Amino acid sequence: MRYTYMDSPVGELMLAGDREALRWIGFAGGRMARRAAPGWVRDPAAFAAVREQLDAYFASQLTRFDLPLAPQTTPFQGRVLAALREVPYGATISYGELARRVGNPRAARAVGMANARNPIPVIIPCHRVIGASGELTGFGGGLDIKRTLLALEQGASRAA
Repeated sequence: MRYTYMDSPVGELMLAGDREALRWIGFAGGRMARRAAPGWVRDPAAFAAVREQLDAYFASQLTRFDLPLAPQTTPFQGRVLAALREVPYGATISYGELARRVGNPRAARAVGMANARNPIPVIIPCHRVIGASGELTGFGGGLDIKRTLLALEQGASRAA
């Protein structure tokens, strides 16, 4: 596994994967904090396309990522992450609605757990999932980062 770090408006991000695809994005803090595992190789040149697209996203110049991704997931989590990728830039969705979209309307809690384990946040937009009443709920990088990402997208969507 190769990894590198990049600065972003939400703090330092760790990018990790193999030569074919991105497998992880980790925040510097919060539940989604990631550290290199033994045997991983730091490669400052790795993931140039990922860094380029993330920079464009944070500059409000990119609304949909086009990158090879290889999250390691269960089949159910894979369906949840696929549904997340269909939530439009600048929009939000409730856990219940996401559960309906993956074909199991009574699985809002299971969808929440799958969402919380998203190994590629930001690119797979788990930050777009909110509570049924519209409140912001947990986020692996912390609620401040979730607020920042939503504000970035909603501000760019209104300006477009």
